[in-house]
Amino acid sequence: MKSLLTSLFIILYAEANPNVFNIGGVLSTNDSKLYFKDTIAHLNFDSQYVPKGITYYDTAILMDPNPIKTALNVCRYLISSRVYAVVVSHPLTGDLSPAAVSYTSGFYHIPVIGISSRDSAFSDKNIHVSFLRTVPPYSHQADVWVELLKYFNYKKVIFIHSSDTDGRAILGRFQTTSQILEDDVEIKIQVESVIEFEAGLESFENQLQDMKNAQARVYLLYAGKRDAQVIFRDAANMNMTDAGYAWITTEQALSAENVPEGILGLKLVNATNEKAHIRDSIYILASALRDMNINKTIQITEAPKDCDNSGSIWETGKELFQFIRKQVLLNGETGKLAFDDQGDRINAEYNVVNIQRKKKSVAEVIVGQHFFNRTLSKMMLGVDEKKIIWPGRQTVKPEGFMIPTHLTVLTIEEKPFVYVRKLNEGETCSPEEIFCPHFNATRELDAKYCCRGYCMDLLKELSRKINFTFSLALSPDGQFGHYIIKNHSGLGKKEWTGLIGELVTEKADMIVAPLTINPERAEFIEFSKPFKYQGITILEKKPSRSSTLVSFLQPFSNTLWILVMVSVHVVALVLYLLDRFSPFGRFKLANTDGTEEDALNLSSAIWFAWGVLLNSGIGEGTPRSFSARVLGMVWAGFAMIIVASYTANLAAFLVLERPKTKLTGINDARLRNTMENLTCATVKGSSVDMYFRRQVELSNMYRTMEANNYDTAEQAINDVKTGKLMAFIWDSSRLEFEAAQDCELVTAGELFGRSGYGIGLQKGSPWADEVTLAILDFHESGFMESLDNRWIFQGNIQLCEQFEKTPNTLGLKNMAGVFILVAAGIVGGIGLIVIEMAYKKHQIKKQKRMELARHAADKWRGTVEKRKSLRMSTATQRRIKSNGVNDTATISLVVDKYARYGPERAWPGDSDIRHRRIEDLGALQLGPRYFPVDVSHLVV
Repeated sequence: MKSLLTSLFIILYAEANPNVFNIGGVLSTNDSKLYFKDTIAHLNFDSQYVPKGITYYDTAILMDPNPIKTALNVCRYLISSRVYAVVVSHPLTGDLSPAAVSYTSGFYHIPVIGISSRDSAFSDKNIHVSFLRTVPPYSHQADVWVELLKYFNYKKVIFIHSSDTDGRAILGRFQTTSQILEDDVEIKIQVESVIEFEAGLESFENQLQDMKNAQARVYLLYAGKRDAQVIFRDAANMNMTDAGYAWITTEQALSAENVPEGILGLKLVNATNEKAHIRDSIYILASALRDMNINKTIQITEAPKDCDNSGSIWETGKELFQFIRKQVLLNGETGKLAFDDQGDRINAEYNVVNIQRKKKSVAEVIVGQHFFNRTLSKMMLGVDEKKIIWPGRQTVKPEGFMIPTHLTVLTIEEKPFVYVRKLNEGETCSPEEIFCPHFNATRELDAKYCCRGYCMDLLKELSRKINFTFSLALSPDGQFGHYIIKNHSGLGKKEWTGLIGELVTEKADMIVAPLTINPERAEFIEFSKPFKYQGITILEKKPSRSSTLVSFLQPFSNTLWILVMVSVHVVALVLYLLDRFSPFGRFKLANTDGTEEDALNLSSAIWFAWGVLLNSGIGEGTPRSFSARVLGMVWAGFAMIIVASYTANLAAFLVLERPKTKLTGINDARLRNTMENLTCATVKGSSVDMYFRRQVELSNMYRTMEANNYDTAEQAINDVKTGKLMAFIWDSSRLEFEAAQDCELVTAGELFGRSGYGIGLQKGSPWADEVTLAILDFHESGFMESLDNRWIFQGNIQLCEQFEKTPNTLGLKNMAGVFILVAAGIVGGIGLIVIEMAYKKHQIKKQKRMELARHAADKWRGTVEKRKSLRMSTATQRRIKSNGVNDTATISLVVDKYARYGPERAWPGDSDIRHRRIEDLGALQLGPRYFPVDVSHLVV
């Protein structure tokens, strides 16, 4: 059915597209030329590739040793025959190259399919614009190398290559493929060093010596036959082809005459089967022309006729090149045939060969194959390890690396994990300390330091357990390290600083410090299992409650104080009224000393109410009525409850209460929406800084705190203590240690961003597994717990907890208000006594004036009465005379009696005079009863 449709399309477009296609060939032998002709002849009878009405013809020539003649022959015999494509091959030996054919045909965009050339230069489409090939370039062997390393679990290698195009191409291919492998699986292949050499070696000993000093013992070699012989010769002289080493080479190096036993190499399957490649190239070309004929949008024009017409470009040739590149031949003679974007063959199959010496001959024994699995539709590697003989005639795979026994270890000052002490002149480190100068320091070169702490004890125990020696040094810049993007030739490249940078550049072997495990660092270095699990938390200073002068008033609210004050005076007033109006409270009571007790007045009632409230003695002025005393008892109960409540609350406020943290944790709204007066920070480039960069929900907070970040944690902690920084975000282990050391500091909220501290090692370090196993053993044995107790807790947590539960000692700061209140009372009392004295003086002056006035009044009254007496005496005398009384003695006696006893007794027996006393003397008001009256003038 498909063949019928194809024929129908061809008939419909027969007038537009050619029905005759000529295929050219530049071949290496006449045998290949004859096979080329026969293959095209058989192709015309294959309806799957050649629809009805289409005919293919062949035009083939032999390759000339002279490239110029080859180019001329292409013009004379192939282009003049209007070939649509050219199949080219060259002898596997010799210097012949299809470059001349590629240049000539490519100028007119005539597709060229190479069947034997494997040079990487043909992948450059700027030069070989229309070149494709059914064989892969040499650089594609790097793909199989990566699979072999993955299979044998080799993680660190040394790459040796020539400085030509193929050598650099295979290095680039290896780096790209190994990076893709790292993204897919956990195995990461590290190139410890790359050794590039110029072709035409005379000696390779210096490079081999450097290789011998490195850790890696797996060597990847790309070299030509002659250079490979020099490398193998010098390596054998240095015993680097013996047991413990592994060599993996390309096809060219396997052809060296002195290739050592045990080397692994690759051989391309069907590499020398030129006829198979001729057939596959012809059929994939016919498949492309068939698809072009079916495509309605493409107009196929005739191929160029001669090389003299250089002004026109054959557009059909460009389109044909793209159609050939997209073709896939599943069942080709050489396997699955497909092309990449550069026109190079992909999915090529290789044999893995092992060099073995049998008797006196050297044999290439196939021990594996890299092949296309049709079921899984991908390339697979199969290796039979039992057949492999390794260098030194070993049957067991080499480890692939040499474990160094002396390591360069870096650390950094971070309490309590690492304490650093500067040595004085002539001083040495104590037994528990380790000498630790700055690593590659450019300043203070003569300064010497000693280190101790949690990590130093861990390092000493590690070295003892897994048997290595070390040289310890401090971080050169005092930082853990962060990566920065540097622009090299327009390409952004991550470079690390600090401890991580020294490890990445392989200047150090190990980092023993509180190094947080995070994804950014794990991309470049290798971590052991965590030796301490921790997270991120916030450190702040405990808010101290300010003690004011009225701190003693805090137990009661303002309203309650006002109500107590009002109650005192209301109760006093009611007591006074009850006692005043009660029938049993108005009478004076006789005391035992004969005096009388005064009645309860308002002042005494107020004094009584205050005395009961303040629990002071009441000496006088107590209520006497039953109703007032009932109220007094109720008031006493009220006072007892108020005083007890005040005492209890005062203890809670001034003695037992401890201030709590101001922040609730990382989700505190004041941190998420940072205010200007709330400053928080971390350390620049630290793992905490990286954590905030990763968290999108913390982006606003990070932008605010980024400007406040510190260079070291020590500076930030000091600023928290002094109050310059309100919140420091850092590793929980360090902050909990600081909070245990200083009870004025506190960690806020729960842990977040949980991670762990790990030992940092180089990628592919042979010590990684042993360090991890040792740390796991330390956890099980309790060694890590002992380090925690010794260096982190140090018993200070219990001290702070005891401090939290111990009452505060009250000082003048807390109770100053009470003393000021007493002082105010004293000053008030002095003021009142002054007022009283002034008032008393005023009263005395007023009393003196009153006495003077009274004396003057009395004197005036006496004068007035004297005059009245005189007038009365005169009137009396006149009445006596009128009555006939002439006895002077009798008159004197009468006057004397009058003066002494008054008119009632002056005249005894004389009722007339006695009864007229009122009438005659009614207007006269006598003074005192014994008022002296001068009556001398009345004596006759």
